[in-house]
Amino acid sequence: MKKKIAFAIISIMAIILTACTEADTVSHNLSKAADSFEVQRRVVFFNGITDKYLLTIEGLCSITDEGNQLEVTCKVGKDQYKKHFLGLSDNVSYFVEQTDAAYADAFHYRVVFRPETIVPDIDLQTSN
Repeated sequence: MKKKIAFAIISIMAIILTACTEADTVSHNLSKAADSFEVQRRVVFFNGITDKYLLTIEGLCSITDEGNQLEVTCKVGKDQYKKHFLGLSDNVSYFVEQTDAAYADAFHYRVVFRPETIVPDIDLQTSN
C-alpha cells in the first residue's frame, strides 16, 4: 500500500515537473522561500497620480494580495511577527522587490509542510 502511494506521489510530481518550465519552478520555489521568511523583500506603496511613495516595508516578508487589500507579514525576530493590512485603491498601487539574491534550484520542486496547520493546537479546558 505504501509503495503504491509513494509511486502515485512520484508520478504526479514527475508530471507536474515536466509541465513546468525552469522559470516556473524557480519562481514557485522563490515564492515558497519568501512565504517561509527566507527572502529579503522591499514592498513599496505609491500614488499613481502624484508618483509619491506612501509607505515602504522591508525585511523577511510574505505578501498576500486579497484584491483591494494587501496583507504583509514580516518576521522581526525569533518567533516574532508583524502583520500589516494595506488598502489598495484606483490610484494607490504597490510593487515588491526582492533585495537579495536567493538560491532556487530549478530541478528541485519544493513542498513545505507545517505540522501546526495540519494538526491544530488544541487548548484543553476541564471543569474543576
